[in-house]
Amino acid sequence: MRSLRRTVITAAALLMVGSVAMPAVAAAADGGEDFTIKDPRITESSGLAASRAHPGVYWTHNDQDEPRVFAVDSKTGETVATITLKGVGKPRDMEAISVGPDGDVYVGDIGDNLGGSWDHVWIYRFPEPRELKDATVRATQYTVRYADGPRDAEALMVHPKTGRVYIASKREGGGGLYEGPERLASSGTNVFRRIGEVPWVTDGAFSPDGEELVLRSYFSARGYAWTGGRLGADHAVSAPLQGQSESVTYTSDGRALMFGTEGEQSDVVRRELPGKGGDGDGGAAGSAQGSANGGASGTGGAGDMSGKQVAVPAGLLVAVAVVVFAVRARRRGGR
Repeated sequence: MRSLRRTVITAAALLMVGSVAMPAVAAAADGGEDFTIKDPRITESSGLAASRAHPGVYWTHNDQDEPRVFAVDSKTGETVATITLKGVGKPRDMEAISVGPDGDVYVGDIGDNLGGSWDHVWIYRFPEPRELKDATVRATQYTVRYADGPRDAEALMVHPKTGRVYIASKREGGGGLYEGPERLASSGTNVFRRIGEVPWVTDGAFSPDGEELVLRSYFSARGYAWTGGRLGADHAVSAPLQGQSESVTYTSDGRALMFGTEGEQSDVVRRELPGKGGDGDGGAAGSAQGSANGGASGTGGAGDMSGKQVAVPAGLLVAVAVVVFAVRARRRGGR
């Protein structure tokens, strides 16, 4: 079923490329700092997080797998450490990963292929290792539920200053941004409460300074000013079209965003951020067009290339929506 969805998204992306005039030099503007994940075990890279302890290394994981994560060196694309988690249960659908200000790695087992029917999901947490080598580490498992009922989600973000954990739910018509308790508790249940409205989200990441939150979807990405723990003005962010747009993270220096996708030998694409020493446009300038509430305009910007908005044909969006619903129906019938 994953392969069907990947085919659908790939076809949609190709149709989009055919429907717009895309500059041939768009990919070259990234400075050649993209990389390909070479580990044959990583076939469904669903989350991406820049290491705090090891510059140039990115954490990733498969969605339906053993309780393990991989450290990938962006210079070579090779896995330099495989960390197996003990002390946690069997993962159901790991969809996101983030590194907190304490240096701990957080893994979100928060996906729900049944469309939001599990009454709880989990977060796993473990200290980022000082030395990169294969290891088994004890992790803390947190039970999570949403105050307004079960949700499907693929985005988990840990704020780099406060350490508070946020989850963005995933729905075709737009989801919600959920805030966890000030500190997660390993006993009992951690209730996440809805604090904002967001578009269809497949991943998200806070900037290293904690002043912006970027959320990506299948065809676009948006940046939101983060003010007082809430979404602020939003703007378009340059994002690549990928076969299945699964993940996003800031580089550790905050100068660029890294976008990942699923599949064997999957590519991670770098996009420079304007005003951060890169060549990108859009970004901060685009924030003047964003809405002050950070929610109403968040559903726009489908297919953002080199910071410029691309109009997606309405028929294409309808076709994609129809097939997505079909995929979801097959999943419900097959589980």
